[in-house]
Amino acid sequence: QVQLVESGGGLVQAGGSLRLSCAASGRTFSSRAMGWFRRAPGKEREFVAAESWSGSRTYYADSVKGRFTISRDNAKNTVYLQMNSLKPEDTAVYYCAANSRTYDSINQYDYDYRGQGTQVTVSS
Repeated sequence: QVQLVESGGGLVQAGGSLRLSCAASGRTFSSRAMGWFRRAPGKEREFVAAESWSGSRTYYADSVKGRFTISRDNAKNTVYLQMNSLKPEDTAVYYCAANSRTYDSINQYDYDYRGQGTQVTVSS
């Protein structure tokens, strides 16, 4: 069992930055790939970024590539999402999720554990 708690969301102007954190409980965190997803108002949940259990492999949605960076600190059971050059279209609830498969994935259905989400609002 893995419990995830996100923090760091808020209101920021376009071009600004935010750093989201996701604290995980459970002894299996360091062996799990982790991901970030988001859901904008009126839209389906979409993939944002993912990272392998070791942090050696990362994956990004085209819409955030070059602006967002996923990272993790296994000693702290925490995964981060650094978001730079934010745009109004980045406004969404951001969720971190723990992959329950033995392979890396950008498919939300491969993630069986998800936090409650944190709101990110980017004003123009």
